Amino acid sequence: MTYHSLEECIIDLENNGHLIRIREEVDPHLEMAAIHLKVFEAGGPALLFENVKGSKFRAVSNLFGTIERSKFIFRHTLEGVRNVIALRNDPMVAFRNPFKHVGTGLAAWKALPHKQTDGKPVALQEISISDLPFIKSWPNDGGAFVTLPQVYSENPDKPGIMNANLGMYRIQLNGNDYVTDREVGVHYQIHRGIGIHQDKANKLGVPLKVSIFIGGPPAHTLSAVMPLPEGMSELTFAGLLAGHRFRYSYIDGFCVSNDADFVITGEIHPGETKPEGPFGDHLGYYSLTHPFPVMRVHKVYARPNAIFPFTVVGRPPQEDTAFGALIHELTGSAIRQEIPGVKEVHAVDDAGVHPLLLAIGSERYTPYEPIKQPAEILTIANRILGTGQLSLAKYLFITAEEDQPLDTHRVEQFLPYILERIDLRRDIHFQTNTTIDTLDYSGTGLNSGSKVVFAAVGEKKRELCTEVPGALTKLPGFGNARLVMPGIIAIERQGGAFVDYAQAQKEIAQLCDAISAQGSLDSCPMIVLCDDSAFLSASTSNFLWATFTRSNPSHDIYGVNAGFVFKHWACDNVIIDARTKPHQAPPLISDPTVEKGIERLFVAGASLSGIRLN
Repeated sequence: MTYHSLEECIIDLENNGHLIRIREEVDPHLEMAAIHLKVFEAGGPALLFENVKGSKFRAVSNLFGTIERSKFIFRHTLEGVRNVIALRNDPMVAFRNPFKHVGTGLAAWKALPHKQTDGKPVALQEISISDLPFIKSWPNDGGAFVTLPQVYSENPDKPGIMNANLGMYRIQLNGNDYVTDREVGVHYQIHRGIGIHQDKANKLGVPLKVSIFIGGPPAHTLSAVMPLPEGMSELTFAGLLAGHRFRYSYIDGFCVSNDADFVITGEIHPGETKPEGPFGDHLGYYSLTHPFPVMRVHKVYARPNAIFPFTVVGRPPQEDTAFGALIHELTGSAIRQEIPGVKEVHAVDDAGVHPLLLAIGSERYTPYEPIKQPAEILTIANRILGTGQLSLAKYLFITAEEDQPLDTHRVEQFLPYILERIDLRRDIHFQTNTTIDTLDYSGTGLNSGSKVVFAAVGEKKRELCTEVPGALTKLPGFGNARLVMPGIIAIERQGGAFVDYAQAQKEIAQLCDAISAQGSLDSCPMIVLCDDSAFLSASTSNFLWATFTRSNPSHDIYGVNAGFVFKHWACDNVIIDARTKPHQAPPLISDPTVEKGIERLFVAGASLSGIRLN
């Protein structure tokens, strides 16, 4: 079936064993988020909170908590969506098999947004911001946030829904300097579509009209985060995925989704910002307080019996991990069309998505060379780092599939494959003083940091260590060396947390000299200096998270016997300083009192008694 409302989806999920109702009163201040996190970690169902303290509205979370549940929700439309995306990526497909795709064009036409002109959208009632559930996820969050918003804006140069942007940018409802019921914060990253619209509005000297849709058919929520092919509207995609057209009207000059559970309308005026944050984010740390656009609230609407959807983000994996898996399944082929020669790009969820990319490309430039070296994959690497959200990455490991099949999702095999083949004096390429993810605090400032490409092709150059070499167990001032995976060793500076970069350079110079004095250590091309080597080596997830979220390539990559040859950096062994830095944001830690308090919901006879906690 297809859903015309969030309520229809919830009923369907409940009837098929995918949702539990929580009858007890639950506090939106930390409790709802803590419950969500426990149920998600247990692989549990979607949750309908029927009694939200301080609000008359119900709330739902974990709708997309597993890829299986997401596929169930969209089971009747996924195949058609895949066909349309494939057709947009490669129009020649239709000519090669015209009868197969007869219905695709018709489906796309039926998905065009439908403007309703018969007056006010059905049954919308006017409410206030303070009527909403004020859900706060982490103890140090700056206030309550909308975590699954669909933020709508139109191009001031070409107004109208077909030139609109629908994106998911977090919305702060209260706290800081916001005037409750009159203002909300809008946090978006610099490359987003709404930023282009605001820039145009600023140049025209006019406010940007913004509508924030919350809820409605789940297809609308997913559409707000989809990286769509060029020219495909998010509103059209929402219709395709929902199985029916996106219905909208205009009230007081603002676009209103007629299917949303809630709509917040307002204006962002040129130059108006207020402090937004902190907010517990998907890298597993707080994004800190920074000035972001403030939206002056015009009106707020709700459907009768509206339901407020939310999620909780934190150190991966979380619900947005399942989001990402479904998106990759739908659009995985798009990157191959956009960047010729690319077979696969994997934004690694365990590393917070944006910090680390693993990629497979082709290497066809110099097949006649007796010694193969990266050439085409370097061209591809530049294309990857200049494409959409991939441009936020800091680390890119790229190779070409040659004599054996490769899979970027098998990190324990993929990284050693590259380390076996990389020439550390030729194959490391830096980009300094550039942009990184707004939420990443490992760099030199907001949005500022560096990138590095590790590229490797050709024959195996070394056998990787599969245990800690003795040379790394007797280094003065350093110890607790542990194997992370073949070729990668974690090590600690004894009694020495990171102080500043001047001190770090002296410390790591000592480490490099000590390693060099031991002789060749070719079997260990990568060494990670960390706060806790037992933690970092305990799992691949810990290694990926701690190493790539806590380091800025230009500042935190060092090398044994390192130097420059015609401005190209080279070394014998790479050392990544992944210690926590004073300027980095603090990690997310749950409130133990709240954790204890929600146990009441999991005891016998309570709503969640059937959930088996890990």
